[in-house]
Order: sequence, then C-alpha cells, then structure tokens
Amino acid sequence: MANNSLSETCNEIIFSNFFKNHAKSLRNFLFYRYGNKDQAEDLTQEAFIKLWQNCASVPIEKAKSYIYTIANNGSLNEIKHQKVVLEYENNFSGPDKSNETPEFLLEEKQFKNKLLKAIEDLNETQRIAFLMHRIDGKKYSEIAEELNISVKAVEKRIHLALVELRKTIETIK
Repeated sequence: MANNSLSETCNEIIFSNFFKNHAKSLRNFLFYRYGNKDQAEDLTQEAFIKLWQNCASVPIEKAKSYIYTIANNGSLNEIKHQKVVLEYENNFSGPDKSNETPEFLLEEKQFKNKLLKAIEDLNETQRIAFLMHRIDGKKYSEIAEELNISVKAVEKRIHLALVELRKTIETIK
C-alpha cells in the first residue's frame, strides 16, 4: 500500500488531474469575484504552488477548499494594490486614437461605467451566479455544483440579478 507519511496530494498524477479539474473554475471564481483576469490567473497559480509545497499536510479531500481559501486570501491581500492601480488608470488620459466624436466617447464611457457599477452593486451571490452563467456559459446545474447550492437557488440568483440590472439600465436611458 501507499506510504502513510505522504498524502495522495503529493502524487504527481493525482495532483496533475486535480489541477486540470479545478484550475479553470478557481480562476473564473476569482475573476468573477474580483474582476481582474490577470490577478485571477496569478492567484490560481500561486494557490496550486502552495498546495504542492504543502501537499504532505493537505489531504486530497480538502485540497479544493485549501486552494479556494489560499486564492481568496491572496485576493484580499492584493486589494490595496489594485486600488492604487485603478486610481492611476482612471486618472490617466492618454491620446485617443478612435474616430468617434468626443460626445459619443463620453456617453459610451459613462454607460459602460454605469453598467459595470450595476453589476458590481449586485450582491455577491447574484453577481457570481450571473457572471458564471453569462460570461463562462455554464449551465445552472454546473453553477449549482460549484457553489454547492440547488439549481433553484441558482435560477433565483440569476433572475434577481437580471431584475436589478434591468431596473438600472432603464434609469440609464
């Protein structure tokens, strides 16, 4: 039998399969929660690196919870840095290379900001379910499984998100 001193997580084949099965969903979860694709990819990699480094002390049954906790904590640690970067991006006005009128560009930017703000203002459960469905194209059953909730709960979250977004969009017009 296997050596009891090492967890199954340390087996390269098991770890590789675990990575293949969970890396994309962890990256998407982080992206939906925090809105930064590059950060989501970096934190996903870091979580799996830490899992590998600590594989002997993390049983495979707890590995999924472990990587989500590591990644979520990493995101919280990066929030201050993100605020500085976003503030710089919002205040920087580089040369505009489009042929659109300034009025159109302003209206487009304002609408985009209001729409992103509306999605951001959704409560966390609605936002995550909505983005997993609309951006990632996941089925309700897949979302329910990942979030460990019922399909009806997913339906309700997405429905409420759409209702809120419709209200907001009607006021934008």
